[in-house]
Amino acid sequence: MLDIIFHGHSSVQITSGSHSLIIDPFITHNPLAKVKVEDIKVQYVVLTHAHEDHIGDAAAIAKNNDATIVSMVELANYFSWQGVKTHGMNLGGSREFEFGRLKLTQAFHSSGVTLDQDKNIMYMGMPSGLLLTIEGKTIYHAGDTALFGDMKMYGELNRIDLAFLPIGDNYTMGPDDALIAAKWLQAELTVPVHYNTFDLLKQDGQLYVDRLAENGLNGKVVQPGESFTL
Repeated sequence: MLDIIFHGHSSVQITSGSHSLIIDPFITHNPLAKVKVEDIKVQYVVLTHAHEDHIGDAAAIAKNNDATIVSMVELANYFSWQGVKTHGMNLGGSREFEFGRLKLTQAFHSSGVTLDQDKNIMYMGMPSGLLLTIEGKTIYHAGDTALFGDMKMYGELNRIDLAFLPIGDNYTMGPDDALIAAKWLQAELTVPVHYNTFDLLKQDGQLYVDRLAENGLNGKVVQPGESFTL
């Protein structure tokens, strides 16, 4: 059985027995987060891309736990320079870890770190989504992305038990495109993420879940700090 905690925005923690990982830990500056960085206990930190609202607390959590950051290779290199253990990957690549198998999928977005001291932006490789296979379950975390046609292929090639899809619009898919994505993916359960963190991302998560139900799909609104099992 998998224990899953949603920490708000796009941050998801998944625990399988003694193994735990967190995806896109944005806690400190996340107004919806209910947990403190020092209370997060994981062996892995998995990142989809380099924007601050996804990597914000990655280094701190990794250092606190002697955990490994797993991400696109350029982003992994960036964190390795900060004295953190890392494992770099690339799109389409997969690898077996202690917690299960991880594959990086496409995401249509951008990825860069702003270096405040000289106002430069450092490119951090392509953004990604994630396919996680843990305890025989398949979890798809889309990361930040627009709608794109290969999502249909992901649904055809994988029996997806749980999908996390952004619905916030402006920076990612909005609810209309996320509904199309859910239809293509055909996940057993779809959870909307990346919305309501800030005014610019205001959306009605329950309305999105209701629209899923109208199309024969199972959805669930998960509040920040709420946990569920899979």
